Amino acid sequence: MALPPLAPQSAQLYLAVQRFYARQMQLLDDGKADEWAATFTEDAMFAANARPEPVRGRADIAAGARQAIEQLAHDGLVRRHWLGMLDVDTRSDGTVFARSYALVISTPKGGQAAIHVSTVCADVLVRDGDDLLVRSRHVTRDDLV
Repeated sequence: MALPPLAPQSAQLYLAVQRFYARQMQLLDDGKADEWAATFTEDAMFAANARPEPVRGRADIAAGARQAIEQLAHDGLVRRHWLGMLDVDTRSDGTVFARSYALVISTPKGGQAAIHVSTVCADVLVRDGDDLLVRSRHVTRDDLV
């Protein structure tokens, strides 16, 4: 069965979300915690089933990222985030819902890369001029489901 062609707007949105994630994940993986946190709204919420409570607000999201980056450096690990299987949908309120699979890969200095965790990432994105920002993120680790 042939799929109907995508409307140009939805193809453009899909590409914009892919580019957003490429930039966002590279900021995190490059240790740029504040720049990465700036891709969230001021009042953003970051929830994960590996944590008892969500992190709320850009400042606290940045602080958590800085702490994680420092711990990785101390442990001699390089982390890379790989997002795929992206599904994007515009909601009636104008927000964008994006769901993807995310693999987190860890490489010890001088060692072999390995998948650290496999997750599902569900975001609500909002437009900020020509950019996108994360209003809420829910990360579900597969090993904790």
